[in-house]
Amino acid sequence: MISIKKATTILAACACMLAGGFEAQGASSSQVVSSDFVYPLAPSPSAKPDPKLPNLGRDKHGLPFYHPQQRTRVVRTTAYTHSESDHVKYGPRNAIGTSLKYTNQVRSAAADWSVYPLGTKFRVKGQPYLYVVDDYGSALVGTGTIDIYQPSRSLMRKWGRRVVEITVVQWGSSELSMQKLSDRRKFRHCDRMFAALQKQRGNAAYAKAK
Repeated sequence: MISIKKATTILAACACMLAGGFEAQGASSSQVVSSDFVYPLAPSPSAKPDPKLPNLGRDKHGLPFYHPQQRTRVVRTTAYTHSESDHVKYGPRNAIGTSLKYTNQVRSAAADWSVYPLGTKFRVKGQPYLYVVDDYGSALVGTGTIDIYQPSRSLMRKWGRRVVEITVVQWGSSELSMQKLSDRRKFRHCDRMFAALQKQRGNAAYAKAK
């Protein structure tokens, strides 16, 4: 006969498993989603723009544009989810038509592809995940802001707006970014990214860093 204490423990464990299963299904049936929210750590002073590198100015939010040779940087981040009105028609898919990622290892992010080209991989200080830039957004163009994908509105609100420290692990492909954008230039934000990437082609500093 099972004791009351043991039966209670088993029931609690089953409830946790079911809760986890429903949460994972809410994002994607093929994804393993962590129920824990890992808060980023505060940026360190050393992540400021290197004075030895060219000053590239600031964006409309007052955050600096970093030279591509400097991989550790302080950036403004926001969050989005696939059920928002401006994304709902695409569903949980990114700008290249594949599934948005949200697992315990890899997660999707959106950015201006002329700042963080398609395929750029980075880490946020204090978090264990590897983020991959596989999406973009019209509001991000012309800024250094990175939009972090969240699978639900509650997680999106929890992230909110945060200034965090990131380290670029691997730069994405400017060429691939241009290929994907070339037939979308009728959209102003896509045309702006394409033009900025085209301008970078002749810049040796960008070619060397990326």
